Amino acid sequence: MDKKNNTTNKNFGLVFFVFFMIVSFYPMLNQGNIRLWSIIIGFTFLFLGLTNSILLTPLNGLWYWIGLFLGKFIAPIIMGIVYFAVVFPTYLILSVVKKNYLNINYERNKNTYWIDVVNEKTSMKDQF
Repeated sequence: MDKKNNTTNKNFGLVFFVFFMIVSFYPMLNQGNIRLWSIIIGFTFLFLGLTNSILLTPLNGLWYWIGLFLGKFIAPIIMGIVYFAVVFPTYLILSVVKKNYLNINYERNKNTYWIDVVNEKTSMKDQF
């Protein structure tokens, strides 16, 4: 087994240890009891992670493929939400108030859209 896989197995074990510890102590926020089964599973993952156990390799691979599968569906949904919640309303508002921050104008008889620079020499002070 290569070093990279050992490192990912170690990280995988530690992450799931933290996850199961959160699951075990979460009921205490509402005066509930600690979940003992979660503590046992958590410390099992901690032990296997710290020893870079080969037993974590199939679970790590399964977790990796679940992440790739979910990423194919979740990423486009999130990007669509961002587009329709931020970009498209911004376009509509700027269209209504007739703002053109990108200076995009179509002119049929124009030869070039390059902007002529009047003063080529500028100071490098206060660039931003």
